Amino acid sequence: MINADLHCHSTYSDGVLAPADVARRALAGGVSLWSMTDHDEVAGQREARAAAESLGMRYVEGVEISVTWADRTIHVVGLAIDSTHRALVEGLAATRGGRDGRGKVIADKLADVGIEGAYEGALQYAANPALLSRTHFARFLVEHGYCESTSEVFARYLAEGRPGYVPHLWATLEDAMGWIRGAGGVPVIAHPGRYKYSQLEFGALFDAFRDLGGDAIEVVTGSHTPDQCHEYADVARRYGFRASRGSDFHAPGEIRTELGALPMLPSDLTPVWRDWQ
Repeated sequence: MINADLHCHSTYSDGVLAPADVARRALAGGVSLWSMTDHDEVAGQREARAAAESLGMRYVEGVEISVTWADRTIHVVGLAIDSTHRALVEGLAATRGGRDGRGKVIADKLADVGIEGAYEGALQYAANPALLSRTHFARFLVEHGYCESTSEVFARYLAEGRPGYVPHLWATLEDAMGWIRGAGGVPVIAHPGRYKYSQLEFGALFDAFRDLGGDAIEVVTGSHTPDQCHEYADVARRYGFRASRGSDFHAPGEIRTELGALPMLPSDLTPVWRDWQ
């Protein structure tokens, strides 16, 4: 069995560790096949590959693209991409645009409920200011005692319907799929258990994804409960999707599981990495 971790983040997006530090943590967790998938950014791929190969791990380049579908945000991971592919790089740059303006609106909304200085505070946690995200705001709120954990921050302030939530128009599903496939990669729907869609909407999403050439979803991920792992294993069986596995690691203490510590994929599912050399 291959201990693969194909979803995690570094300081190039909203992680707190540099790529080499994430690589060492992955190796310590027993990972043998690794991909770093920063949000809408591929600038750290060369560092990640160099670190992985120096440690003896197999590495595939990756990215996690923010997508607006049916008026909500979903994420599509691209695996085994060419991170220098021009259309991908330019598309990601366009997708990142607007994060700063969104951050200022989030800060204004938080100020309305008595939380001052959130924009400047969140920036202190963003190694890459162009990728300012809700996670950076969450870390600021935890550090200043408004909540005990980043998950509590999202539940109280930053999730849809909460006082600090600000929607953003990201890439389309068609664009994200085109960039990934154009770069020679494999599109994967990330952590489907996190999305608040009805059964009918989920069916439409999976149909659209398949029609655009997608054939893989994350089944085992740090964002899924055990019941959700079983649920999306069934989805993979029903649609004939390949299965991916990744911790969604951002920072020590902010996830349910460590790099490499996830359960293995069900043995009857086809791993997304099966045909990779």
